[in-house]
This record gives sequence, structure tokens and C-alpha cells, in this order.
Amino acid sequence: MITRILGNTGIKVSALSFGASSLGSIFRHIDESEGIKTVHYCLDNGINFIDVSPYYGETKAEIILGKALKDIPRDRFVLASKVGQYKEGEFDFSAKRTLKSFEDSCKRLNVDYIDLLQCHDIEFADLNQIVDETLPTLKKLKDSGKIGHVGVTGLPLKVFKSILDRTEPGLVETILSFCHYTLNDNSLESFLPYLKSKNVGVINASPTGMGLLSERGAPIWHPASDVIRQGCKTAVNFCKTQGINIAKVAVQFSISHPDITTTLISSANPENMKNNISYANSIIDRNQIEAVLSVLKPIQNFNFSRGRLENQDPIIT
Repeated sequence: MITRILGNTGIKVSALSFGASSLGSIFRHIDESEGIKTVHYCLDNGINFIDVSPYYGETKAEIILGKALKDIPRDRFVLASKVGQYKEGEFDFSAKRTLKSFEDSCKRLNVDYIDLLQCHDIEFADLNQIVDETLPTLKKLKDSGKIGHVGVTGLPLKVFKSILDRTEPGLVETILSFCHYTLNDNSLESFLPYLKSKNVGVINASPTGMGLLSERGAPIWHPASDVIRQGCKTAVNFCKTQGINIAKVAVQFSISHPDITTTLISSANPENMKNNISYANSIIDRNQIEAVLSVLKPIQNFNFSRGRLENQDPIIT
């Protein structure tokens, strides 16, 4: 699989990576054996970067991932986890909770070192606290050799600039953005020159827009408007009539940009990940991508946002 260097970290990661949120049964119930088998399949077939959080399944994802990684040599995987979000609606970005969260995550994951530790969904936080308390705490963990690198994650794109413009160069080394480099919303692309100027590595997530671009469709809890849902459904139906695999096109589009280091995809089904890896390793069909983009043009870059009002992106409809 194609590999790229993550910003200035020096870490080489696979273009397609494993989002372990599915191990927390957030999409459907899974058992441990299925989750462990999926992780092992990914590591044996070219994926080396895994992203998780104590929030996913209220620690279930980290627990299952820890069992899967227990007997895997540490140099075979790059591990990212998060701090700040723990249960639905429970956020705590304090220094005390950040340190405890790191220690608890290490125990669950069966590691004593995390390659990348990220502030999770900072749109729900007071960004002053992120700048003045959370990030300095993560820097201390890095300086002590307990973590390798520091990052932030979020849905609204504006929060990344809000943080990066207020922190010393090199402190925030990566951003994780989701649903903003997909067939229906490529708005992350406009931020890439800025992120590159800051030497920040870019992690993209959810090439199907959290299910919008899938035959199953978006879940009930999805924040997308009816207009976005219907527009994506039209594209999915178009693909059916044209014999186009929407999942394949979605994955290939999301991994194709050279300035996006890696794209996370989450499925706790080994067969699904086998297919996703196959899509990533196949020659990209630009004609199919252009055909689907054409169908999605009426809703291109229509968006949704969330978090504190001051942290939300302007809504485009």
C-alpha cells in the first residue's frame, strides 16, 4: 500500500488506515473475536496506523484493540488515541483528567507509549483551555518520552486555524478532520495550503461521510440535512444503475490527494476491511470518480456543523 510521511513527525503511515471506533460497537454490536480478527487482518495486509479513543463504546474500543495488539511487535503499528471526550456529552480537557486519561488508555491498550495523542473533538471545548491547559499537558507527556506527537481533532474546519494561530510552531503536529474530504464535501482541500505552511500532518476520516455515501445510508443520528441525505442517496442509486461500486469510488477519492497523509475507515468486519484495502491498492478510476462528482454537484460542499456556537462552521446549503 502507498505510504506517506505524517507532517513533520517522520512517521510513515499507510494511505488507508484503521479507525477503531467500530470496535466500540458504535455502528452495530460486535464481539471481541470479530474485532480482534479485523485488527490482525489490517496489520497483516498493509495498514499500519490505528486510531482509537476512550470515548468509543465508553472504553470498549480501546479494550478490544488492546487485546488485539497484546502480542503484536510494537514496531508493526503506529497508535493514536485521544483525550477530552469520554461518554456522550462528557468532556473534560483539564490537565488532571488528560494525564489520567493517558495512563488509563495505556493500560487498556497494553502499551506504555502512544505515538500520537490528540485532543478529541475540540469544537465542544473552550479553546482557551485547549491552548492554555490541554496542549501544554500533552507537550509535557511528549517531553517526558511517554507520547511521540500531539494532535487535535474536530468536525468544524475553523477550529484548526483557531488553535494553530495561537500555539507555538510545532506544538500541534497533526489534525484529524472527518467528512470534509469526501465525494460530496471536499472543503478540507481549501485548508491544505494553510496546514502545509504550518508543517501539520493531515489525517482524513470517514470517506463515506459517516455512511452518507453507502448503500446502507446514513444512520438516524447523522447530523446531515435532508437535502444532503437525498443528494447522496441519488448518487448511490446512480452508482447502482451504472455498475459502479460507491464504496470503492469513495475510498479511492479520499486517499488520492497527496497532501492528505492518510484516511481512516472503520469497520469491525474483516471482509469489509479486505475490500477497503483492495480498493486502496487498485488503480484509481478517474472516470468513475468524475461521474459520481457530477451527480453530487448540486450539493457539493453542503455541510453540517456542531459544538459550541463560537466553534461552528457557517452552514452552506
